[in-house]
Amino acid sequence: MKSQLTETSPRTAARIAGFGYLILFVLGIFANFFVRTGLIEPDDAATTFTNIANSEFLFRTGLLSFLIIFLLDVVIAWALYVLFRSISKELSLLTAWFRLVYTVFLGVAVIFFFAVLRLVEGAEYLTAFDTGQLDAHAMLLLDAFNYTWLIGLASFGIHLILIGYLMLKSRVAPRLLGVVLTIAGAAYIVDTVAISLLSNYADYESVFLVIVALPAVVAELGFTIWLLTRGGKQPHGLAEVA
Repeated sequence: MKSQLTETSPRTAARIAGFGYLILFVLGIFANFFVRTGLIEPDDAATTFTNIANSEFLFRTGLLSFLIIFLLDVVIAWALYVLFRSISKELSLLTAWFRLVYTVFLGVAVIFFFAVLRLVEGAEYLTAFDTGQLDAHAMLLLDAFNYTWLIGLASFGIHLILIGYLMLKSRVAPRLLGVVLTIAGAAYIVDTVAISLLSNYADYESVFLVIVALPAVVAELGFTIWLLTRGGKQPHGLAEVA
């Protein structure tokens, strides 16, 4: 007797995405603010190298957190596609692809964390570089992580804009949440463009941090709550885009 696979319902997909987002919040805060911000001194390669060497396990847990985020994002991309495909299958698929592109860049970025660990723990590199050169190479790898992730965030920004559009057209989701998601996505793109074009970006970094962080936290936290409480609950499915 052949078993039949049950198609995932929009409500189940919303819950999967919502719980995935909750885990992302916890891991993202830890990896970014306790590991990256806590250990990395942007203008001091020697101190950064020493911090990582003295807190190697903490750095490794941050790396592991990014790896888990990388895997979770694939699941979330799929779940959101299932949730929104009744609005527009093609647009929902495009939305998922933009998130997957971001996820690929995050996965590539994590490679640079592994490379930093090799410099920190690898005595064989001491024969090729002196201590100062090790510090500089480690800092360059950390910068490479940041810029690789930054490129991915531009794709993530488009993903959020498309999610916002789908929510605005669904007729069952809060329109305000769709607007805020769109703003958050645009903020990610603006930040990436600013870093690319402004040679004095550091002078305005704190301003751009607020521009990105405020709408992003509000939008994605609100989106998580909606996914867990209301997402996919409509009895007749989501309305189709005209």
